[in-house]
Amino acid sequence: MAVSGTERDGINIDGYLNNSSGSSGSPDREDIARLLTVPFSGRIKGGMRPGKKIIVMGIVDPEPESFDISLTCGDTDDSRADVAMELSARFPERQFLRKACVSGEWSAEETPIPYFPFIQDQPFRIEIHCEHQRFRIFVDGHQLFDFFHRVESLPSIDTIKINGSLQITKLG
Repeated sequence: MAVSGTERDGINIDGYLNNSSGSSGSPDREDIARLLTVPFSGRIKGGMRPGKKIIVMGIVDPEPESFDISLTCGDTDDSRADVAMELSARFPERQFLRKACVSGEWSAEETPIPYFPFIQDQPFRIEIHCEHQRFRIFVDGHQLFDFFHRVESLPSIDTIKINGSLQITKLG
């Protein structure tokens, strides 16, 4: 489940790299459950670059309202920090919205999706593929949409934040 199997490319969770190699020094299942609590914030080793992939696996809460996954430039709550992409699953509206914030200015939300892929109390797998011009988003193996880069310096996108009505089961 590792992004590429090397520490340089993984997501750092409290000093651990979350991957499926089972190598010594990795946290056990109980530690992972504690470390993947929502809200979650973790560093993306080396930042983003074309060819890099982030995988978020989880379970939607039984009575969900919404959840958000953000790729940011730094781990800060500063309103001036750039948000390269924020994905927002909104269950009452059955929408999977996306937007970005550059230099303190939020872009308009992009809303079109072919279908709403999330079901309450069910597992899901989101893959975020970074390409030269865009992020390509897959849910449960199906391409859902593209989101063109607003932040030009891909390596500066070095943090993932997750919050809302979900449990994280794996991250890589």
